[in-house]
Amino acid sequence: MCGICGCGDTQTLEDKAHPHDHAHAHDHDHAHHDHAHHDHDHDHPHDHDHHHHDEPQHAHAPGLTKTRMVQIEQDIMAKNQSYANANRAAFAARGLFVVNLVSSPGSGKTSLLVKTAEALKGELPLAVIEGDQQTGLDAARIAATGVAAWQINTGKGCHLDAHAVGHALEHLPPLQNGILFIENVGNLVCPAGFDLGEAHKVVILSTTEGEDKPLKYPDMFHASDLMILNKSDLLPYVDFDVEKAATYARQIHPRIKTLTLSARTGEGLDSWLTWLRTGATHARAVP
Repeated sequence: MCGICGCGDTQTLEDKAHPHDHAHAHDHDHAHHDHAHHDHDHDHPHDHDHHHHDEPQHAHAPGLTKTRMVQIEQDIMAKNQSYANANRAAFAARGLFVVNLVSSPGSGKTSLLVKTAEALKGELPLAVIEGDQQTGLDAARIAATGVAAWQINTGKGCHLDAHAVGHALEHLPPLQNGILFIENVGNLVCPAGFDLGEAHKVVILSTTEGEDKPLKYPDMFHASDLMILNKSDLLPYVDFDVEKAATYARQIHPRIKTLTLSARTGEGLDSWLTWLRTGATHARAVP
């Protein structure tokens, strides 16, 4: 849970600065307690920067100085990066192409994943890690396609972290030379700052949200390599300018790519599948 953004965590940042320490080498062969609900504190609590440094400090952790908060944040992000690097090495060893799907709620991430799983499950090994605050509904939708899925419930937490993803992999069947999808918690702020070990962040923006989202949430679009404009079937009925959205995204990240599609009708899905196949081929080829 995020100490800086204060997403409902009852611990103070001072508590978070001294969590228990347990080694996690990410070989994923050790017996470990279930991390599906994350009711305990890891040694990389989720304290990260939301660019709120000019806001009153009482909104975060009373009694802590700004310098102390920054130190804690840096420690937390460094610990997450350590886990992310371990994840990335484990993924590379298995020849996995790992995609972190990020968006605001209701963009159609899960619907797109269902269509993707149905299209590729006979062609490539696939698995999905689902992140939500509550329920296992999205994992159940994926599992209904025949693709293995594991649900992480974050409670009041607003994003996944690398430690949780590493442990989720333990609950999935062994996956080799395929694609691992990570569907993050619906949030265009917090997941931007947390590397999970993925090859790419893919941000999904629906045509019902407004084309100015890249300007409003620049960190997320800067962190993403691909922007999917979903719900293209609704374009005749909404006031959404595809080219303007793409232009705004390139202002934030000049090299970001854009795909326009409809998870509901399948329009434009082939371009997305081609992008995934190319990534999977490259991941298998890396020694």
